[in-house]
Amino acid sequence: MDLKKLFGYEGKNVVITGAASGMSRSATELLLELGANVYAIDINPIDLPVKEAFQADLSKKEEIDKVMRELPEKIDAIFLCHGIAYFPGKELQVQKVNFYSQKYMADSLLPRMSEHGSITFISSVGGFGWQQVYDKAVELINLKTWDEAMAWYENHPDLIESAYVFAKQCLESYVTYKCMSPEFINKKIRLNAINPGDTITGLTEDFNKSTSPSGNEKEGEEMINNIFLKSWNGYAAKPEDMGYPLVVIGSDICSYMSGQLIYIDFGLTSSWTSAALLQNNQKSIEEISKAAND
Repeated sequence: MDLKKLFGYEGKNVVITGAASGMSRSATELLLELGANVYAIDINPIDLPVKEAFQADLSKKEEIDKVMRELPEKIDAIFLCHGIAYFPGKELQVQKVNFYSQKYMADSLLPRMSEHGSITFISSVGGFGWQQVYDKAVELINLKTWDEAMAWYENHPDLIESAYVFAKQCLESYVTYKCMSPEFINKKIRLNAINPGDTITGLTEDFNKSTSPSGNEKEGEEMINNIFLKSWNGYAAKPEDMGYPLVVIGSDICSYMSGQLIYIDFGLTSSWTSAALLQNNQKSIEEISKAAND
């Protein structure tokens, strides 16, 4: 069996963001091994042997537009992987980088996508519970322009106060809301996202600092360990634990998969869901029992 043919990237034009480091770098290395023509974008320099590398600040519409003008006219797969951690006062910056720029690029590049192509995002376990803000996320998604979206953010400070969480919840809402929309489904463009658990990347230090109320890296590291690792005596993932599945999901191997939010967290969020269901079931039993005895 020819693995390159199985993945279906050989000779194809692939766009990937955040490729200078972390999960996206691991994905880019695998895409190159599989014979893809990779067009990579990052705010930092990219030292991989890609077809073309672009350095741009993806929080700025004008820089995004400039890069998109230089991308090939035909694109077969897109991986939107760029992101930043949250620090107080950076709420809007996080929305622009972690969600809106990605939505903007997906929508803008769609006309260039070949049929049966794929768009795959890196979201996060941090977006767990996205259903709770779905109506507001869809409201934002349906705005037509960048400027309208920026005005919407300005008018919803309560929603973007959660910063990283809301951005990832919007990203996951986008995948579920848009996967069967005519503009995607008529060309059979697949939309999916991975939701990584705790992963060691170049952003780890920032995530540790941003998690701590006092900005203390060690305190933040301990808090993250307590949330993601302590309950199962676990360990943090490596970038390739996320980058490699990302490439698989965007490939021909998963040619019938769309609209999926794939949690890569060693089962952690499934255990959260299980615990919530059992707790709710127990509450229901207690309420029925109480009603019967009254």
